Amino acid sequence: MVYKNLILRSIFSIIFISLYLVISQINLYYIYLIILSIYILIILEVYVNFKKYKFLPYLYIFLSFFFSMNIKLDEENFILFNLFIFIVISFDILSYLTGKLFGKHKLIKISPKKTVEGLLGGFLISFILSYFYLIIFGITFNLFIFLFILIILTSAFIGDIIESYFKRRNNIKNSSEFIPGHGGVFDRFDSFLFSIIFYSISSYFLL
Repeated sequence: MVYKNLILRSIFSIIFISLYLVISQINLYYIYLIILSIYILIILEVYVNFKKYKFLPYLYIFLSFFFSMNIKLDEENFILFNLFIFIVISFDILSYLTGKLFGKHKLIKISPKKTVEGLLGGFLISFILSYFYLIIFGITFNLFIFLFILIILTSAFIGDIIESYFKRRNNIKNSSEFIPGHGGVFDRFDSFLFSIIFYSISSYFLL
């Protein structure tokens, strides 16, 4: 089951990244349409599957959407935005894998499958991979970049917890069955929803 879900997560990530790269080569501003489509699907999931306490999820989603529409998408910032996506996706997959393989110590009751080992493994390996990303694209590793990666990793984890809290309040395991191997669109992009707020802020003030 561990490897089945890992394969499904990886396949979806490859499909999403491929679609993202193809569209970005056509026109960078089409990425806004991808982002908009994701938010619409998430709102529909909440509307259909969340039977109560919908106000906070809606408020959270709209706040995230507001910040996502204020990010800079041009040639100068595209590599940085790709780094953001790379960090979040790698953290999601690697924290899941290390948690399933080595997780023994429960992390938080809101999301009982989360483990300390999964969190630390996701943080450490994603940080190392991000460093190699910087080398490949000729970006100097400095204090600001270090803080940027740390902020994105931390906010990605918190975003995962927030979505788990909303599901727990509604006594549901998955936000939908729309994506095989995941808990729905909301579940798949939970880390993005919160971290994109801090990407939007940090890209202005840190970099």
